[in-house]
Amino acid sequence: MKILFIGDITTRSGRDAVIANLAKVKADHDIDFTIANGENAAHGKGITSKIYNSLINSGIDCITLGNHAFSKSEIMEDMDKYDRLIRPVNIGIHEDIGQGYRTFDVNGYRICVINIMGSVFMNDVNQSPFEAMSHLLYQEKIRQKEKADFIFVDLHAEATSEKILFANYFKNELIAVVGTHTHVQTADERIIGNLAYISDVGMCGPYDSIIGRDIDEMVENLIYGNPTRFTPAEGESIFQAVVIEIDESLRKATNIERIQIRPY
Repeated sequence: MKILFIGDITTRSGRDAVIANLAKVKADHDIDFTIANGENAAHGKGITSKIYNSLINSGIDCITLGNHAFSKSEIMEDMDKYDRLIRPVNIGIHEDIGQGYRTFDVNGYRICVINIMGSVFMNDVNQSPFEAMSHLLYQEKIRQKEKADFIFVDLHAEATSEKILFANYFKNELIAVVGTHTHVQTADERIIGNLAYISDVGMCGPYDSIIGRDIDEMVENLIYGNPTRFTPAEGESIFQAVVIEIDESLRKATNIERIQIRPY
């Protein structure tokens, strides 16, 4: 089985890059299931109902979120209707809205996809990722409850050390731990125990940017201290993702491969 995970989709140009590249990437890699992080899909912050439907219609099977999960008020009204949308299980705001995990049937197997936020340098977290994952595994007994053959985690976190520790701590329980949030693809993909790991998948968003934002605006704000608005960068986007291969009989991940499609 092969799973495609697409890094943080950021702004309209990031969405356009996904739609333009997705069919070919899936065909070239013989993909069985596609997950994408969409927490920055709407103007670089949050997601809307229209964008959710557009991404699902493009061929994405499941969309995870992150700290900007509730940035667009309309999604708070609709989130419970969307059975392929997942917000962080340990987010500390609007805890009664949406789901922190969902389970999908893929090729006769059941894959439980969980979205978890890190706690280092992150806000609005009600449990550490270790506490949240342990609760799901050992108190809620999510594997039995969901009849899950495999558990896949999008760890939306800032600190690489927290992500690597998480993967090593749960290396025999999970099939994959993929990092999101920093928008910079790391070159540390590896197999740890039974799971595939990478500290950050990267982003699908404006290539000439500061992780998706306009460069000149960031200079004005961070160098000169002038107040600015959140302005997405313009121009063509990079497409970044990983392909994870699972051996169903061994019940473990056997390979993880980075994908990076630059506009030039």
